[in-house]
Amino acid sequence: MAARDFSDQVAALFDHVQIAGTGAMNKLKASHSLDFTFAVTKESRVSALWRSPAQPTASFVFAHGAGAGMTHAFMSGLSEDLCQQGIATLRYQFPYMEQGSKRPDAPPLCHLTIRAAVREANRIAPRLPIFAGGKSLGGRMTSQAQAIDPLPDVQGLIFVGFPLHPAKKPDDQRARHLREVRIPMLFLQGDRDALADLNQLKPVVKQLGSLATLNVVEGADHAFHVPVRSGRTDLQVRNGMAECMVQWIKRCGDASAQEI
Repeated sequence: MAARDFSDQVAALFDHVQIAGTGAMNKLKASHSLDFTFAVTKESRVSALWRSPAQPTASFVFAHGAGAGMTHAFMSGLSEDLCQQGIATLRYQFPYMEQGSKRPDAPPLCHLTIRAAVREANRIAPRLPIFAGGKSLGGRMTSQAQAIDPLPDVQGLIFVGFPLHPAKKPDDQRARHLREVRIPMLFLQGDRDALADLNQLKPVVKQLGSLATLNVVEGADHAFHVPVRSGRTDLQVRNGMAECMVQWIKRCGDASAQEI
């Protein structure tokens, strides 16, 4: 199958997925994973992975962090947790990760990649509400793209560890652009995160008003690892994060329905 035709084939397949609450016929009874590539520029394509339950209620366009790609165990596990709770995910690579480089792409190229990924999610399942964001760098770049020019059909942003500042250099300059974001935002943040001092992050969230929600994960660092003495496992932490995301997405959907 030609790469340029793949997303069209995926769209045709997912025309048969029932969206919960729509009453459409459900011809795909089980969850599904699809690997494909999509174009970012004329010269560049990146890999992507769509993971969906049989009856998704929303999709999450999930960008990776600076040091690990879309198949990292944490991203894979969180995507599976979300799938089990009714949320489809589209994970994808930034071009530098696709090429095996360790140096992140410049923001404009990251923004182009995010916009292309959102288009793919919309093409695969056009009836699903879309949310976007990512782990660390991926969430920050998604928010920058949204602030510059709203991502089509994206109803909210989810930051899985927002990298507010470099380690041991507390500051809030990386959050200045969030003032230009006009859709709901969810911050999932460990209270031991060296890249987001809560004394810096909490005022940022407060300034964003009703659009921003902060969920603090006790004992977790930037990778959402918790020490043994916390009495919890990393798996339990990740499961709790997925539950928080699902509940927040549902609240966003309920709020949107009331505005109609």
